[in-house]
Amino acid sequence: MPLRVAAISFLNPAPLLYNFEHEPAATRLRERYAVSYTSPAECAAQLRAGTADLGLIPIAELTHDLAIVPGCTIASLGQVRSILLLVKNPTGMSPREAMAQVKSVAGDAASRSSLAYARILFEKFYASSPQFLEQRADAVAMLAHADAALLIGDPALLAREHRLEIEAATGVPLLWLDLAELWREATGLPWVAAVWAVRNEALSRELVNTNELIDDLAASRDAGLAHVDQLVAEWTPRIALPAETIRTYLTKNIHYTLDEDCIQAIKRFRELAAEIDLLPPMKRLLAIGYIRPKL
Repeated sequence: MPLRVAAISFLNPAPLLYNFEHEPAATRLRERYAVSYTSPAECAAQLRAGTADLGLIPIAELTHDLAIVPGCTIASLGQVRSILLLVKNPTGMSPREAMAQVKSVAGDAASRSSLAYARILFEKFYASSPQFLEQRADAVAMLAHADAALLIGDPALLAREHRLEIEAATGVPLLWLDLAELWREATGLPWVAAVWAVRNEALSRELVNTNELIDDLAASRDAGLAHVDQLVAEWTPRIALPAETIRTYLTKNIHYTLDEDCIQAIKRFRELAAEIDLLPPMKRLLAIGYIRPKL
C-alpha cells in the first residue's frame, strides 16, 4: 500500500514536490506514495487523524507521535515575503513602538506555526498580548476590525503586489513587516515554517523503507531546485505574480535544507511557545533514518 502523503498547495513547497509531479520520477514514486494537496493546518490534522502517513506540516504541529524526516524544510534565512504582518500606524511610530500598541490581530488560520510565531514575537519581544481573531485572508477586511493583519502563503505574496490599493482602501498608514525577518532580528535564528513528518506507526508497518523515504524527498527537492525555470513557467499562470518575483521567492526567500541552524530554530520556537503556554513542551524532537541531526 502506498504511503499516504498530505502536501501543501502553496507555491513555496513546489521544489520539494517536483519529482512527485514530473516524469520520469513521478511514475516510479506513485508506486510508493499517494499524494493529496491541502492547507498546512489540514496536513497536520490528517496526520493526527491517521488519514495520512507523511505530511509537510507546520512545526507547531509536531508531537511525540511524529518523527521529522531529515533533509528538507521550508524556512528562510532572512526575508521570506510570504508571512506578512500589516500593522496600522497612523502616528508614524517605529515598528517596535507600533507592535507594542497592537491590541488585536486578524489572522488567517492556514498555518498554526505562523500564528504561533506572531504570538511569540508580540509577547516575548514586544511586551504585548493582543487578541487573535481568525478571519479569511483579506487584508482590507481584516484591518477593518483589527489593529493588525497576518497574511500567510500566497495571499501574503499577492498583497505585496497590491500594496497601493490596500493602503488606499484601508485609509491608514501601514507597516509592512516580514515575520521571518522579525524572528531573525529577535533570535538570530532562521525562521522555519514546515518539515516533512511521518507517523511512527507508518514506519513500523514498513510501508516504505526509511532510507528510501529520506532519499526520495531529498532527490525531489534537488530536482526542483535544478528546474526552477520550469517551476516559474508552471506557476506564473496559477498565481498573479510576475515571473521574476516567483523566481526570487523560490531561490532567495525560501531555504529548503534542514540544517543544524534550522534544527536549533525549531527547538527555540518550541521552547518559547511553551513558556507562554501556547504549545506543550517537547523534551526532544524525533528524527528518522541514517541522517540524524542533533535534536
